[in-house]
Amino acid sequence: MATTIYQQPDAQGYYGKFGGAYIPEMLHPNVEELRKQYRSIITSKDFKDEYQALLRDYVGRPTPLYFASRLSDQYNTNIYLKREDLCHTGSHKLNNALGQILLAQRLGKKRIIAETGAGQHGVATATVCALKGIECIVYMGEKDIQRQAPNVARMKMLGATVIPAVSGSKTLKDATNEAIRDWINNPIDTHYIIGSVVGPHPYPDMVASFQSVISEEIRKQLKDKTGSELPTHVLACVGGGSNAAGAFYHFTEEQSVKLVAVEAAGHGVDSGMSAATTRLGKPGVLHGSKSLVMQTEDGQVVEPHSISAGLDYPGIGPLHANLFDSGRGTFLSATDEEAVRAAFNLTQLEGIIPALESSHALAGLNQVAFKKDDVVVLCLSGRGDKDMATYMQAMGV
Repeated sequence: MATTIYQQPDAQGYYGKFGGAYIPEMLHPNVEELRKQYRSIITSKDFKDEYQALLRDYVGRPTPLYFASRLSDQYNTNIYLKREDLCHTGSHKLNNALGQILLAQRLGKKRIIAETGAGQHGVATATVCALKGIECIVYMGEKDIQRQAPNVARMKMLGATVIPAVSGSKTLKDATNEAIRDWINNPIDTHYIIGSVVGPHPYPDMVASFQSVISEEIRKQLKDKTGSELPTHVLACVGGGSNAAGAFYHFTEEQSVKLVAVEAAGHGVDSGMSAATTRLGKPGVLHGSKSLVMQTEDGQVVEPHSISAGLDYPGIGPLHANLFDSGRGTFLSATDEEAVRAAFNLTQLEGIIPALESSHALAGLNQVAFKKDDVVVLCLSGRGDKDMATYMQAMGV
């Protein structure tokens, strides 16, 4: 299948106007090593054989494409859920962490660092490090450690060291800052497993490549179920945007497929407590790449807010910034309250408890006018076990 600028960046790592590698001099050797070697490594037969075997036997792929009949009736259309919540560890994050640990092994790295917000990427990274017997350090905002306690416990049980980020809003942005500082101090033996389609080139491309298994499977599964590989709509939540990148990847050049991303509006887009980057952001550099960033007039990053720790980020991956800027993608937003309501709605209609991140995508269903014969695929990026404390609070328990 021919690629377009939507799928893969140019040689400098740009998707249209966005991307690149804006990094401290001390990180240049690490990033260059990755840039020069990652494509040849991940396309080698040895790598692909091991990766595909582990996706099948360890992650549990392919994940089901489930026709949600009662949800479909509610919206008078045809809604399929791509069940990434059924992956081992409970979300899509393992697709990428697994690919990157195999890459790190082949680069001879002995130590892994990661950042995490909702904890799902931290759990996935700790899981693959346990699988391969490699030291694992996870940076996590102090606020997120408190609201995602079950995932912190899982990381520790898996043998990872969890280090709190205590600066700024004490959330995902700050955890990423700390991980980058660690990488600068340990450039030789350490690989940084970034969890989303953010960071300096080649990370956005690399993470999107590993997550593209989602849309690869959707095409095959839809063909079996409907006779056509192409849905009319693909919906996914977006913070940095890795599950959306994976769900959109093999549809970006199919102009008949509407790509719908749902960001976190927090208390409301204009409330001052939001993470709706495409509505509030402007071009800037964050964590190593040029993208859309929530920032003040003088370029200081604005603290984001979302009830969902995984969407609580003041930027968006350059791939998504390009989809937004070019008009190829439609970007919506859902408030905390709308996301919680959508989570209860799915749970009570289909018996599936979604992660708060995925609940934002579900809330987006209310903002699109579907036709009766539309085929809508929604990426259910994770399960809601980690968010039960928040859901119980919403129930007044």
